[in-house]
Amino acid sequence: MVDHQDLAFLDAVAQAELIKKREITPLELVQAAVERIEALNPKLNAVIAKAFDQALEAAKDAAPVEPFRGVPFLVKDFQAFWAGLPMTSGSRFMKDFIPDHDSEIVLRWKRAGLVLLGKTNVSELALLPTAESRLFGPCRNPWDPERTTGGSSGGSSAAVAAGIVPMAHANDGGGSIRIPASCCGLFGLKPTRGRNPLGPDFGDVMHGLVCEHAVTRSIRDSAALLDATSGPGAGDPYYAPAPQRPFSRELGVEPGRLRIGFTDRTPKGDPVHPDCADAVQKAAALCSELGHHVEEASPEMNVKAMGSALFKLWAGGKTADMMDMARLSGKSLSPEEFEPLTWAWYQIGLKQTAADHVRNLTVLQGISRQIAQFFETYDLWLTPTLAEPPVPLGTFDSPPEEPLKGLFRSGEFMPFTAAANVTGQPAMTVPLFWNGEGLPIGIQFMGRYGDETTLFRVASQLETARPWRDRRPVVC
Repeated sequence: MVDHQDLAFLDAVAQAELIKKREITPLELVQAAVERIEALNPKLNAVIAKAFDQALEAAKDAAPVEPFRGVPFLVKDFQAFWAGLPMTSGSRFMKDFIPDHDSEIVLRWKRAGLVLLGKTNVSELALLPTAESRLFGPCRNPWDPERTTGGSSGGSSAAVAAGIVPMAHANDGGGSIRIPASCCGLFGLKPTRGRNPLGPDFGDVMHGLVCEHAVTRSIRDSAALLDATSGPGAGDPYYAPAPQRPFSRELGVEPGRLRIGFTDRTPKGDPVHPDCADAVQKAAALCSELGHHVEEASPEMNVKAMGSALFKLWAGGKTADMMDMARLSGKSLSPEEFEPLTWAWYQIGLKQTAADHVRNLTVLQGISRQIAQFFETYDLWLTPTLAEPPVPLGTFDSPPEEPLKGLFRSGEFMPFTAAANVTGQPAMTVPLFWNGEGLPIGIQFMGRYGDETTLFRVASQLETARPWRDRRPVVC
């Protein structure tokens, strides 16, 4: 029998291989994950809805499918519909909503052999880079329980970092895969726009700002999962260009000598926290040692115009989401059932006109063209994932008298991630460094549209050169 502590920190590919070799059964693997949730969740508050009976039954009858037969998996409580389990989106308003069908990506997880155990903590409507909703309370970072996990996919990231599951669902509309992966010492890939399906309930979300994937402990898990889920669904409005071969086959392949531009300053030109600046300088030096051409460079972009357009587009999008929530729940919207920030943003969205919407889209599309020009010269853009190490819980709180305070504070924390959502380009955070306090410092790489291949090849190089698999958080 495999030791449970060792099992907890194996990646999903390794866990599936144990099942294939009959060294462990799917039921034993899922039971071990359930035990980890019961032991660690009181400390972390990562899992907010449990489907243990359903999962154990599924594990008993797990068919011999590839690549993840019997591997336990958690689903973020936002956007992906899972039939029969509540989907609150972190909001009291939706606490009783239960979808009657699976999203396409949920169906693809199941077909890949994953066993779904439960739902993970998020910020309300995934609005903030943390997981501290008033409905469920704060999710705590396994590296320091008084710090944020990042967000909005914070519960998923905490669960993976603590060894509860090897990977978990995450989605990203402004950094919500990469931010919590960085805060929790994980690998997080935001795929190209249209790479994974959003149907049948959505065509695209906020005109392509939002995408689906996961946070993982290893590069190969991310690649194998993307192989299993990517590709168009019925009726998709568009989809990403197909790769020449499976992403899993790119690991260990030399990427060639790449041109990498890097910066240790925000797009506004402001300095970042010294720990983040130091990590970027070390990452740039490591890439140079690996044979790449590395120099300081950043894309030209109108940061003020981008921020204004994103703010208004997100306000309009979240207002539309809340109207849909009212339709799905059969209830009327009221400020008492939402957090101050959410209700304030809803009010702002109500004031947006159709002309405002089109104008904001035009601004963002123009900025996408600005950034794309940078990638005519450079293969990758290297930045800190975040401008600060994981901040204390409560940093993004918004009191009633200042309902947008948390939103403005989040802009200081995450100035690098939203550009990839604007352009639709793939981007990843790689857990290369930890600071003197033992907190993870992620490094972001942004690639060309449709080119996850280069990102996976470089990530594989970095994982080999500076491995992180043996690191364990204090809560594990």
